[in-house]
Amino acid sequence: MKEENVLFENIAWLNAAYQLVVFFVLLVLLKKFAFGPIIGMMQKREEHIANQITSAEKNREEAEKYLVEQREAIQTARAEAQSILANAKKISEQQTEEAIKSAKAEAERMKDIALAEIKREKEQAVSALREQVATLSVLVATKVIEKELDEKAQSKLIEDYLKEVGEDL
Repeated sequence: MKEENVLFENIAWLNAAYQLVVFFVLLVLLKKFAFGPIIGMMQKREEHIANQITSAEKNREEAEKYLVEQREAIQTARAEAQSILANAKKISEQQTEEAIKSAKAEAERMKDIALAEIKREKEQAVSALREQVATLSVLVATKVIEKELDEKAQSKLIEDYLKEVGEDL
């Protein structure tokens, strides 16, 4: 039995040594062919994730910057719109004032023309009346000379002629 124990001990040590050698060979093979690529893939994945995080942070910063720029642009646009509206209102008021001034000037001009026309027609009427009075005076004088009348008849004759002149006017 001693032989058997020695034999089993030898076999157990040989088996254990063989299993250890196979385990180390397997470990070397795994490290070379499995763990290396897996670690490489993990490193690439880590770098990819880090790049994505950096890119996301950069995009977020750019988005915030763009948002600030857009807000500034909106404020500028609002200020320009208010300026344009104020300018348009001012121009409208100026045009209204100019139209009113123009209308007043035109009305004044038309009034002056009408007054000048009235004055001219009045002068023509007065001139025509003077001519008629002169003509009638000559006629009255002629009639008076033709008839030597007494004072009463002359007064009546003058009144008759003045009535005629009044009707003609």
